[in-house]
Amino acid sequence: MSFVAGKLAWILLKPSNLLVLVLALGIGARLLARRRTGAVLIAGSLAGLLAATALPLGDWLISPLENRFPAPSLPARVDGVIVLGGAIEPGLSADRQTLSLNGNAERMVAFAALARRYPEARLVFTGGSGNLMRPDEREGDWVGPFLDAAGIARERVLVERDSRNTEDNARMSKALAQPRAGERWVLVTSARHMPRAVGLFRRHGWPVVAYPVDYRTTRDVGLSFGFSLARGLGALDSAAYEWFGLAYYRLSGRIDDWFPGP
Repeated sequence: MSFVAGKLAWILLKPSNLLVLVLALGIGARLLARRRTGAVLIAGSLAGLLAATALPLGDWLISPLENRFPAPSLPARVDGVIVLGGAIEPGLSADRQTLSLNGNAERMVAFAALARRYPEARLVFTGGSGNLMRPDEREGDWVGPFLDAAGIARERVLVERDSRNTEDNARMSKALAQPRAGERWVLVTSARHMPRAVGLFRRHGWPVVAYPVDYRTTRDVGLSFGFSLARGLGALDSAAYEWFGLAYYRLSGRIDDWFPGP
């Protein structure tokens, strides 16, 4: 599946979009006198929306992803640190002419902290554009202002700005950094994204130390009632994106395990 096909498929498979599509199909069926079919579709969509509103469905699915890689005890010496893009909003940054970070900003905070902790380590930022409509808006173009604000010399950081997805991150950043056998590199990304990211880096022959950040769930997610449709659908979409990504990469042979772990 190409990058474009994958993006289009996700638009349809995204739970929030899928529930609305089913609701629209149900209404359409009712208007076309397919009353029973329409009623089933509408009821199914509304039940899904109600469940996402009232129950922590997304958290239940995110929790095993975030628990897969525990926070490591970092060694005294690290040869390099890699941070995956996903925290910078390049379009908004360009429009406002100021650096704009999103909800994944902990990736960049951790990257800066590790850069200070290991002043001799090589540093890599990998992130281009995953936007189908605006491929020229690249995260890598806005790393400089962040480094300046964090007090990190720009010349310390290798910036990869052509990647479009996590597989590109692994392949292109390896070509840029040229890690040597036996070196110890730390990979920084969101905890829920770590299994897929580690699987891809391993597949490209680059073993890394997982440094998960940006947690969205507690260690043990129980039964709770939140009654927030926006939050519920957001968490469900985020979880589905990672699980679908793991399944796709495994089926296509891009990772070696269904659920990469330590």
